[in-house]
Amino acid sequence: MHLMKVDPRALKDNPDKARQSKSTPQADALLLATIKAVGLVQPPIIAAESGGGNGYIIDSGHRRVKQAIAAGLEEIDVLVVEAANDNGAMRSMVENIAREALNPVDQWRAIERLVALGWTEEAIAVALALPVRQIRKLRLLANVQSAMLDHMAKGDMPNEQQLRTIASASLDDQKEVWKKHKPSKADPQVSWWSVAQGLTKTRMFARHASFGDDLAQAYGIAWVEDLFAPADEDSRYTTDVEAFLGAQQEWMTNHLPKRGTIVEADTWGGAKLPPKAERVHGKPGKSDHAAMYLDRDGRVQTVHYRMPEARKPKGKNGVLADVDGDDAVVTAKKRPDVTRKGVEMIGDLRTDSLHEALSSTPIEDDTLMALLVLAFAGRNISIASGTGDDVYGFARMERHAVRLIGEDGKLGFDRETLQQAARSVLIDVLSCRENRSDSGIVARIAGDTIGADSFLPNMGTDEYLACLSRPALEASCRDTPVLLRQKVKDTRAALVQHFTTAHFVHPAAVFAPATQTVTAWVAKYEGAELEGDEDVDGTPEHLDELDGDQSIAKAHDDPGEDDEDAGDAQSSDEELSAFGVAAE
Repeated sequence: MHLMKVDPRALKDNPDKARQSKSTPQADALLLATIKAVGLVQPPIIAAESGGGNGYIIDSGHRRVKQAIAAGLEEIDVLVVEAANDNGAMRSMVENIAREALNPVDQWRAIERLVALGWTEEAIAVALALPVRQIRKLRLLANVQSAMLDHMAKGDMPNEQQLRTIASASLDDQKEVWKKHKPSKADPQVSWWSVAQGLTKTRMFARHASFGDDLAQAYGIAWVEDLFAPADEDSRYTTDVEAFLGAQQEWMTNHLPKRGTIVEADTWGGAKLPPKAERVHGKPGKSDHAAMYLDRDGRVQTVHYRMPEARKPKGKNGVLADVDGDDAVVTAKKRPDVTRKGVEMIGDLRTDSLHEALSSTPIEDDTLMALLVLAFAGRNISIASGTGDDVYGFARMERHAVRLIGEDGKLGFDRETLQQAARSVLIDVLSCRENRSDSGIVARIAGDTIGADSFLPNMGTDEYLACLSRPALEASCRDTPVLLRQKVKDTRAALVQHFTTAHFVHPAAVFAPATQTVTAWVAKYEGAELEGDEDVDGTPEHLDELDGDQSIAKAHDDPGEDDEDAGDAQSSDEELSAFGVAAE
């Protein structure tokens, strides 16, 4: 074996080379860029042509030779070896298989070494055929706490989103979280999800800010650029949530329109309108009011609403009664937004998604134990289970408990078995179904805790949308290109068509109960005696499982088709108001 210089154009391809498929244009561009920047780092291997020829055949390095020619190199260094009996087929295969790319940690450290040697970010980007933004990302990740980097270098890497969260945190915060979640001999695998959760901070983005630089400076807001965001969007953000919301509130105060008011956001992130207010979805009239509020992302939103006109009820002989104030308002009973069938469908969908989330979502041990407490505080504890169709049978909890018993008859289990048993118990106990197995508010809290909303299926089906009243159905058209039709069934058909390619979850189906509902439930039982409490219902009598907004009515084949059917509804004004907010 010896080293020599040759014209790359004089070398011949090996017909027995292992790599027959073409490389990607991106890979070729990267190799060409590195050759132009630093030359050929690894010389190709060639052998003399067999059969009496006087040329040379490439054993390995066909791509390097090709890109060297593309780079315009007149000569390149090559290693000349003796011709193999197999025409270099084995050497070609080994050269392509027995290699390992740099792991991300080593890439970060290599870039830092190049910077220390005088390379600029732009020069590194040109040499590696990467955007400068990518180089800056890698340099940011090099600031990850050293102990974490050492563990990542072993091959145990977080995913991109988790890595993004970790790299954005301060080194002090990383150190504290790593102390809690670092690997041990018993559990060498790191829960990167737990690490990322411990370092997660709420971000408020500049693109969502209505205020300008003057208010930002007044509130001491310093924008930080998110290097992981797409390059074509404003990725600046701040973690000073209080200052951001304060600036937004001041901007709303300074730009409040005539007949406008600032309101709070409801449980679903919509505007919490005054009682008996009716949302205006089209062009507002001169007498309509404007409500400004901050949504869940801190953005300023404006909705319009109108208040009902006061009417005096007729007394005897058709004479208007002399009633003062709000008592003079007469409102006709309306059909509930969601029928009984719709409420039952919500319960079934909640339960199925809750069980799916309990089966697959990462749950910390402390959270898992808290969920168990919630589960056994449910009002369905007999235990009637919602996992099957036979709701009158009792769940056999023993089949889960025996998994935790060792051969000696004592508790003996590994951590994975314990977690599987705990998840199985929760699945058997927690239920949102509208039958005997309903756990009540505790199932809602549990589902909200573990993010079961993301497991709810698409509710934009004809079966569910048929359970909505005309106002609720029309409210579902918001934020969609679907235009309202004269007939309800035509609007519903258009929504069903639209939601075949989009995911729809009705606001009434989300797991999170209203804060006042939870507060009332907590207040009812936090002072209760541990023994002798005969009231075992887990929900206050005056509250139901739709955050005080559940309305039960006879199902209609075509809701809103005939407004005269609205008189059949037996819901209170408070229920209707709450459901009106939910539909928004």
